[in-house]
This record gives sequence, C-alpha cells and structure tokens, in this order.
Amino acid sequence: MKLLVADDDPQLVRALRITLAAHGYDVIAAPDGAAAIAMAAQAHPDIVLLDLGMPKLDGIAVIEALRGWSDVPILVVSGRTGSADKVEALDAGADDYVTKPFQIDELLARLRALARRRGGAPAESSVSFGEVEVDLAAKAVTRGGSRVHLTPTEWQILEHLARHPGALVTRQELLREIWGTEQITDTGYLRLYLSQLRKKLERTPSAPEHLLTEQGMGYRLVLDPA
Repeated sequence: MKLLVADDDPQLVRALRITLAAHGYDVIAAPDGAAAIAMAAQAHPDIVLLDLGMPKLDGIAVIEALRGWSDVPILVVSGRTGSADKVEALDAGADDYVTKPFQIDELLARLRALARRRGGAPAESSVSFGEVEVDLAAKAVTRGGSRVHLTPTEWQILEHLARHPGALVTRQELLREIWGTEQITDTGYLRLYLSQLRKKLERTPSAPEHLLTEQGMGYRLVLDPA
C-alpha cells in the first residue's frame, strides 16, 4: 500500500519511512503543501498522512484541494491539539486526526482502519475488545462468553464503530448511517445510546476504555487501549 507523507519535519519523515516500510508500506514524501498536491496527482497514493502546519500551502488548503478530485483517505498527523483545529480538518474532508507525539501502534491501527474503509484490506467477520466479541456476520454480541442483548439502534451504532476500529466516526456520520440524514438534530440520542452500550460492554462504564468520546467530534472504538 502506497502512503504519501506530507510533513516539513525531515526527522519525522525519515522515522516514518523506516517504520512504515518495516510494516509493508511504500512511503513517498512531500515537504510542503504544494508538493503534496502535485505528488498525490502523480503517484495516486492509497492513503495520505498530512501535517497541518506546512509551508506554501497549509494542511487545510491541501485537504480542500484533494477533495476537489479525489476520495483518498486523509489522516491528519498534527501537533495542533485544539478541538477547533480537529473539527476544521474533519469538516474540510479529512477522515481521521491524530495528534503529535503519537504511538506508532496507534498510527498503524488507524491506517489499517482507513484501509478497511477504502476496501484495501478484507473486512473482519468479528471484532474483539476486552471481554467482548462482536460477531458482525451473525449480528451477535457476547461478553465473557454470555450473550448480550442490544436494541436494534444500539447494534447499529456498535456495528458501525466495529467496522471502523480505531478510526474516528463523527456524529454526523452516525446520524446519517442510522437515521438517514445529517440534518437531524442531535438531542442527546447518541450520548444516550453510547451510555447504554458502555453499561452493557465496558468493565467500568463511567471510565470507558473502548467506547470513547472524542469531544465535539464523535466516537471511536479502541480495541487495545495503551
């Protein structure tokens, strides 16, 4: 799988080249925003890893330019930790966002999730986390070997998260997936259903390890918390 890393930090790019190559990825790099757009058009990468603070064109401008002609998955890797920066990147068309410094295992998990969403890797028939196993084919959930009853809506939410493990799933995406529109007003339905899922599936519902809220953005299913 070909990855385009767009970042003006040569040490980080060098480290990512070595690490990602060791995991079977073919890495190409761009040192600025303008070069990132040109290389994406020329090389047709499978995934783009993109910093926001780059010379010539910043990351938001790059995302908007790429979205004008490509649906390539974009993973923002940035030192900007503010919620407003994350929301701006996701609204511009990024698929996921990870902040620096990051753990390489987390980055690899998010890359695998983006590859599955694009169809670059076979979909899993089951997903496990903690004591829970989600059988996507049978639409069944067990915890510690015992069957867990979920309502139809709880299942839809869990299924969508389980099909994109490690990736940020926005509230708009869940609303569209479950209720068929992004225009529906979120009056707390998602928070309520996530709370119910945590009570049924988390070891400590008040301090979840797997079904996480990304404040102001959406939710993430973490299979193996660090």
